[in-house]
Amino acid sequence: MSQAPATTAPAAAPTPAPAAQPPAPATKKQGVEPEVLNHRIRITLTSRNVKNLEKVCSDLISGAKDQKLKVKGPVRLPTKVLRITTRKSPCGEGTNSWDRFEMRIHKRLIDLHSPSEVVKQIVSFVKFVWWRLIF
Repeated sequence: MSQAPATTAPAAAPTPAPAAQPPAPATKKQGVEPEVLNHRIRITLTSRNVKNLEKVCSDLISGAKDQKLKVKGPVRLPTKVLRITTRKSPCGEGTNSWDRFEMRIHKRLIDLHSPSEVVKQIVSFVKFVWWRLIF
């Protein structure tokens, strides 16, 4: 009679050593200032007038770069076109003539990486510029 070949169990893989734990956060010590938390701030600007929108974007970015902030943008988002088609005749009589009106809404997106206090200063400056452009 023939004997079945002996089977051997595969060798067990060695268990890895436990990973080193990250150091515990340092307690507040005298003379060491805590790091300032930087926020990611996204500013969306919309306008019907492209020229004014680009002016405000450039003012905002130049103000941020003066403060040595990290700026991304302006990202030009798709323009929304709002269309209204209406009859010219108020009473509905006569030939069917139509008026077509449209309004274009332009959008820009700017990302800032900075402390919130600095962004408040920049945004207050932009509001001032914005009001100056309107009036």
